[in-house]
Amino acid sequence: MKRVFKTRHFSRWMRKTELTNSALCAAVTEMAQGLIDAELGGSVVKKRIGIAGRGKRGGVRTLIATNKGDRWFFVFGFEKNDRANIADDELEALQGIAEQLLARSGPELDQAVIDASLEEICHDPKKSDPS
Repeated sequence: MKRVFKTRHFSRWMRKTELTNSALCAAVTEMAQGLIDAELGGSVVKKRIGIAGRGKRGGVRTLIATNKGDRWFFVFGFEKNDRANIADDELEALQGIAEQLLARSGPELDQAVIDASLEEICHDPKKSDPS
């Protein structure tokens, strides 16, 4: 089952943009098919996401912690006009965060959603309710 989350920090940043959860989910679908803009190492990837009326060029850059399978965590975002990229020390910190997030068990992720440190934003269509 694929699980997609955004961190509290990412959610706060996202409120300042026109980015939507559905755009994030679409980006994960693209990344799962191999359409990743940059591999930054340490389980961190970069993905450009278009904003309505501005496209990908004028959109946002997102950094995702992932195992490229069933776990995707949006951890950092920025607009291209705000900054060109992230600094080496920021990348190192994000790689540490990626390691911690990807090491969590299913129940630990569920608890993080309950305590609102993570928000689950996409649900795998393969997961069906047996009722």
